[in-house]
Amino acid sequence: MSEQTRPYCETALGLERIVFFSDAVFAIAITLLALEIRLPEAAGLNDAELWRALASIYPKYLSFMVSFLVIGNFWLVHHRQFGYIERYDTRLILLNLFVLMMIAFIPFPTVVISENGNRAATIFYALTMCATGLLLALLWLYASGTRRLVAPNLPPAIVRRGIIRNLSVSAVFLLSVALAFLNPDLAKFSWLLIAPAVVLAR
Repeated sequence: MSEQTRPYCETALGLERIVFFSDAVFAIAITLLALEIRLPEAAGLNDAELWRALASIYPKYLSFMVSFLVIGNFWLVHHRQFGYIERYDTRLILLNLFVLMMIAFIPFPTVVISENGNRAATIFYALTMCATGLLLALLWLYASGTRRLVAPNLPPAIVRRGIIRNLSVSAVFLLSVALAFLNPDLAKFSWLLIAPAVVLAR
């Protein structure tokens, strides 16, 4: 089959470039989370004032930690998926770009929820995370469906775990959207369910 008509490519270099580019986007997104933690006015403060100022921005610390851990989980899922993917095509590249677009976007809702802990900010943040997880699930479904871009003998259990791993995180954030209409703080607390959901999907 010629290069022009071949439906996919198996070059190791091409896959490495996709993975390296993806890793760079994940790393930059996580770095931007920390850069958004700023004191309103830190110049000329004495010790007591500085400690009070540092304590006053605790929502920024919490949003940073949650987003860092969630992006870290998304990276782990992405890393595992591409450990099984042996080939790629244009559609996989496009799906991967959509995933990376959402990863790069996460620092913005993180800032929003750190500065506004209300219902709208909570739902906006949760929907962003939910959409990211769903796109990762779609990427894996496309690559593993009919063993399109993975090994033909890849066990069905691995395919199922990959799907559950993605959807479990999205399910938790989708649940929190419903809870936010009752109480935004309860919705944020429900995000702790991500930890057991991720562990059970391993």
